[in-house]
Amino acid sequence: MGMDEVFREIQRSLGAGEAVVVATVAETRGSTPRRPGARLLVRADGTFCGTIGGGCGEAEVIYEAMETHKDGRPRLVDVDLTNPIDGEDKICGGVMKVFVERIG
Repeated sequence: MGMDEVFREIQRSLGAGEAVVVATVAETRGSTPRRPGARLLVRADGTFCGTIGGGCGEAEVIYEAMETHKDGRPRLVDVDLTNPIDGEDKICGGVMKVFVERIG
């Protein structure tokens, strides 16, 4: 599941006249699961492809992506991975800034 998949899905969606929201890791501090440039594409029905690292941080970004689907406004989401929510989550201890924008 790489970058190519996200770009193919953008092309497919635009060809079908469907808007998608793309979340891109813009900046990272500390230890994060993905580097800047990692992308996550979120469809209007909440399904997605690509990844910015999984876990609670990704869930937060998907929520914001759905808000962008509703109002069309881009967002810069601060994802703080320094506070573990539960024991299972592989917490990296860093902070990511994720740019969320609607395309189409």
